[in-house]
Amino acid sequence: MLLADLKHEKLGVCVSGGLDSKTITKRLVDMGVDVICFSADLAQPDESDIRDVARKMAPCGAETVIVDVKDAMADACLEMIRAQAQYDGGYWNSTGIARAVTVRGLIAEMRKRGRIVLTHGATGRGNDQVRFERYTNALAPDMKVYAPWRDPGLLKEFPGRKEMADYLAGKGIQAFVGEKKRYSTDANLAGISYEAEDLESIQTPCTIVEPQMGVWPMQAPDKDEKFTVRFEQGYPVAIHGKAGTPLALMKEANRIGGRNGVGMKNALENRVIGTKSRGVYEAPGMELLAVCLQSVYQAVLDRRAGALFRQLSTLVANQVYDGRYFDPVTRAALAAIGVMAEPATGTVTVSLYKGNIHFQSLTDCAGSIYNEADASMEASKGLNPVSSQGFVEIQSVEAKSLAQAGQIRSDLTLRR
Repeated sequence: MLLADLKHEKLGVCVSGGLDSKTITKRLVDMGVDVICFSADLAQPDESDIRDVARKMAPCGAETVIVDVKDAMADACLEMIRAQAQYDGGYWNSTGIARAVTVRGLIAEMRKRGRIVLTHGATGRGNDQVRFERYTNALAPDMKVYAPWRDPGLLKEFPGRKEMADYLAGKGIQAFVGEKKRYSTDANLAGISYEAEDLESIQTPCTIVEPQMGVWPMQAPDKDEKFTVRFEQGYPVAIHGKAGTPLALMKEANRIGGRNGVGMKNALENRVIGTKSRGVYEAPGMELLAVCLQSVYQAVLDRRAGALFRQLSTLVANQVYDGRYFDPVTRAALAAIGVMAEPATGTVTVSLYKGNIHFQSLTDCAGSIYNEADASMEASKGLNPVSSQGFVEIQSVEAKSLAQAGQIRSDLTLRR
């Protein structure tokens, strides 16, 4: 769709309260288009009051509806932790999972208000355009989509921030542009992504970023801090013995992990559209809870289950990144992970020190298949060492056959 196609449509515009949101909204209102703005409350750590978004948008002449999806976002966080679903480069894809929660929540509210076109402000060079539109297509196939920053006419009218600010100033709307930022941010309960501007150069240190959920490891306290979490079937249910809702647990894990410098990652990721993107990611709670859960999985999963789990984890991470969270294959993978997570119940204690997470103990884990007696190098009532003789002999049959067939090479060297 193009700007000229919108005259008689009812638009729901996804806004953040920034320069782009104001420009798009005011331009549509000036055309006489029926516009209502929508913004998701994702427990953004960089927003002291989400209602500020509505206040910022008010001068543009359209109503702004704040949609509370904090609990849904918390549930999604715990689902990703349970699946250990880290994306390319080993970071928590906080933006990707937030888009699934956001679009689902906003579409429901847009439908209540008779909106038939979803408008998003994602750039034509990134992942979010794919996510916003695919989720809209999948969840509301009858709803149209308008992408302003792929509209040639609008791009010509507003080629940069200066033109947008000048336009708004001419309408009496404050649009402070300020100095050029060193990077852009996108925040929600799961974490904050930092990208663009100075970070586009891979000669720029990741440490130019000023964390908003915590600190860099070198700025963390000089004393370690103990952290204890209880898991049931792969989900965290209590921290330091205190039960809480998913939202409360995520916030507490963010606070504790953040102040200890946990969860800062630098990545050169592979975008959906085929390009590479450099980003710095902050996700203290996700990292802390996931590393603790790894200790439980290590105790309850056998070797083949562990291998399958890792494959499914990667699949889920890729699906979320690509805007396919609600697809059948994602649901199937999460269901299979759920089967393997059934015995993942236990209490984990770790110590946190300057970004590091050190295992201390695993207790109350009835599903553990680890047996100290079997693994011991000392005399014990576990596995009888003599019993291994037959197993080793069986293994030798294959080794000798390969050798006799001339298929074994011992002259392997590095080729330069």
